[in-house]
Amino acid sequence: MKKLLIMLSAAALTVGLATPAMADREHKDFGQATLTGFSSLPAETFVPGSAPSGFAIGADEATNGITTPFKGQPVQGFSGVVNRHDGSYDVLSDNGYGNKANSADFLLRIHHIKPDTRTGKVKVLGGFNLSDPYRHVPFALTRSDRVLTGADFDVESIVRSYDGTYWIGDEFGPFLLHFSSSGRLLQAPIALKDVKAPENPYLNGGQPNLGSSKGFEGMARSVDGRHLYPLLEGTVAGDRPGDLRMNDFDLLKQRYTGKHWTYRLESTSHAIGDAIAVDSHRFLVIERDNEMGDAAASKRVYLADTRDRDGDGVMDKTLVVDLLNIANPKGVGGFGKTFRFPFVTIEDVVLLDDQTLAVMNDNNFPFSSGRTPGKADNNEFITVRLAQRLNADIRAFI
Repeated sequence: MKKLLIMLSAAALTVGLATPAMADREHKDFGQATLTGFSSLPAETFVPGSAPSGFAIGADEATNGITTPFKGQPVQGFSGVVNRHDGSYDVLSDNGYGNKANSADFLLRIHHIKPDTRTGKVKVLGGFNLSDPYRHVPFALTRSDRVLTGADFDVESIVRSYDGTYWIGDEFGPFLLHFSSSGRLLQAPIALKDVKAPENPYLNGGQPNLGSSKGFEGMARSVDGRHLYPLLEGTVAGDRPGDLRMNDFDLLKQRYTGKHWTYRLESTSHAIGDAIAVDSHRFLVIERDNEMGDAAASKRVYLADTRDRDGDGVMDKTLVVDLLNIANPKGVGGFGKTFRFPFVTIEDVVLLDDQTLAVMNDNNFPFSSGRTPGKADNNEFITVRLAQRLNADIRAFI
């Protein structure tokens, strides 16, 4: 804690060093980014000693050459990332195999990984399952031991608070879930008022106003650590199609403030993958189409600004990275001069420095085959250097 306070004090002193005029510059786009690092975790990577899973997908059913059930719990579906600032990361696996019905034997888990862009490999250092030993969840869970599964929650976004606890965004409720540093649920799931997905356990025969599993796909922590900004993946009924709400949750008061901003997709067929804060007004947001491989046409990272300078009622957007058109002059990873990140779901972005991002895909094991047709996708980790500096708040790197 002492070290953290020193870091925060230093951040407070240095945040004023960025010139406001520089931070407020508007660009049509940043220009072409450059690939600086690549590493990959093989698709068939399993938690050591874990129980078999995937029985509900279909017994002895082969997908992309992989037969079910699986021999263990796959280390897959990275839908959220936390930078541990030592070269390693915490990554959150999503609900499992795509939906509530087929994921009851998938244990929700945070993995600890260390990518090495020199060797091109990703090491799995460990991890822990998410559980509810204190019985905070008021509705029935799948397992009697209260280890959480993909039939209980669809976890898609994660941040770590300055106190070391984790906040995770769920899509079934949608709910906010607060966990200890070892994965134990600390309080009851926090619902978003007047918004319910079809999987919400409190529908009680009512009509949902959000699409299936279209809850909190992205979630940013404010640079001062006081707020969470969970971003819905789907449009709330009654809102303009393609408009997504970014909500404001006050961590000190433990409640939603009632304020939200609107992120507008480039197409109603698109979806968001992740969101992180750059400063008090700007966020990096992954936006993607639902195609993969050669069919992929739009995989992008935008800089979204809540100040809405053009007055159109939605966040202003600037293209930062076209993930299908990344320069690769050095042939990083053994790829050609132009690198493509052609996955259907790209759900992880982290800010490494003022001009470098790390991006990871959710490989939807074993269903996605964006890199090589007919072959299950690996979990890939890339670093890209932006063509321009972000002029980010120094606290965004903590």
